[in-house]
Amino acid sequence: MLQYTYLAINFFTVIICFLFSFHPKIKFHRHFKAFLMASFLVAVFFIVWDVWFTKHGVWWFNDQYLIGSRLFGLPIEELMFFICIPFSCVFTYFCLDKFFKLDWKPDFEKVFVIISILLLLFLSVYFRSKIYPFVTFLTSAISLFILYFILKVQWIGKASLIYLILMPGFLAVNGILTGTGLDSPIVNYNPEKIIGLRIFTIPIEDTVYGYEMILWNLYFFHRFKNQKTEESTV
Repeated sequence: MLQYTYLAINFFTVIICFLFSFHPKIKFHRHFKAFLMASFLVAVFFIVWDVWFTKHGVWWFNDQYLIGSRLFGLPIEELMFFICIPFSCVFTYFCLDKFFKLDWKPDFEKVFVIISILLLLFLSVYFRSKIYPFVTFLTSAISLFILYFILKVQWIGKASLIYLILMPGFLAVNGILTGTGLDSPIVNYNPEKIIGLRIFTIPIEDTVYGYEMILWNLYFFHRFKNQKTEESTV
């Protein structure tokens, strides 16, 4: 049964959110198409990143916990990860945004974004000799700059707060993937390619990696959802 471990993690991450998507007060199922289009676009970039890092030994996967099927050199469960995790995060964002007013004041949000960009740039330079933090911090800084200053999104503060709310779930899922409660990790990291600072068993870089991935999922989800709304009113 161990070979179904990663598959089970994906399943239990998404199943509750999927079922509640059909709740009459939520109706997230009406936006499945927008989500799938968004997650596919974002997944392409992160899968390329994943393939490259796996090929160069930044991380690798323990076959003991996998069903054995691979595509592009990645376990099929890893490819599912880029759909299941964003689904749960986007669904949670959708629900909290629907029922609560979580918008930030523009000036405060701007300060938060600028400080975050500067901090990420500093960290990327400081850890430039280690590929995972360097790439993660640098691309996250670039992503924040593009989203806020070029694409003019106005929900980064709100998304950041919701990501923080989701952190216990993130720690639970990534904790198991990185070895919490298991004899050995499902995903192993090369100690020479990471900072070495961990939250339990989770490399600290994973929190920023997940943050960047969710921001882009939200951007394209908003875009495709709004596009559908505009078409329906024509």
